[in-house]
Amino acid sequence: MSQNAPVAEDFSRSFRNALGRFATGITVVTMRTPTGELIGLTVNSFNSVSLDPPLVVWSLSSKLPSLKLFEECEYYAINVLAADQEAVSQRFASRMGDRFAGLGFDHGLGGAPLLHGCCARFVCRNTTRHAGGDHVIFVSEVVSFDRSDADPLVYFGGAYRHLTP
Repeated sequence: MSQNAPVAEDFSRSFRNALGRFATGITVVTMRTPTGELIGLTVNSFNSVSLDPPLVVWSLSSKLPSLKLFEECEYYAINVLAADQEAVSQRFASRMGDRFAGLGFDHGLGGAPLLHGCCARFVCRNTTRHAGGDHVIFVSEVVSFDRSDADPLVYFGGAYRHLTP
């Protein structure tokens, strides 16, 4: 195992590359603003925290313009993408205009979009936020969820991956 101590200017890149060795699922976190605008972002910093009460955690860069909207909304949805939804992940990671155009979705509490075709979908109450370096950490109470038997979309080493038997 490499234990290089990178110089300061390389630390961030090396740290990110080391974190990339941890496989994650891909989610799209969605919400509806008070004016009816739909907002959605690709997020891979998602994890379970507690079963009782049901809590999950995710984080968002403090540099994103939509951060304030997520901080102020009452409900949002966390959509766990299926293996065939790589294009959905890329769409919500881009700066394109209407990311929801042509996509099927249902409406959760607060109008949060629940994307069709996902492995799992969680409707969450926005409960607690914490500053975490260059991100804001959201601790969310799950108020409802559903799931399918679809395989998840996985991200590892800077690339999308799929489960193999």
